[in-house]
Amino acid sequence: MIDPETKETVLARLRRIEGQVKGVHRMVAEDEYCVDILLQIAAIQGALTQVQKVLLGRHIESCVRDALRSGRQRERNRKIRELLDVVTRFNGERR
Repeated sequence: MIDPETKETVLARLRRIEGQVKGVHRMVAEDEYCVDILLQIAAIQGALTQVQKVLLGRHIESCVRDALRSGRQRERNRKIRELLDVVTRFNGERR
């Protein structure tokens, strides 16, 4: 579960990203310079990466930590596998 503070942080960032995407849409529609559009897309990708980092950090601080503290080996192993999968995907790789 996402705590209220993290949720608001993520939602605020997503609203800004949404505005950036609309700006890129407008730029394409108005035939703006390709390099300017590409720079805006790179900014959007960077912003999405920051959202990923916030959510990944929260997941580690809560879900993974709680599973590791639990006495259930099966739950710990499942969360570790899940975390490895997420980190691998986060880095643009496929397992």
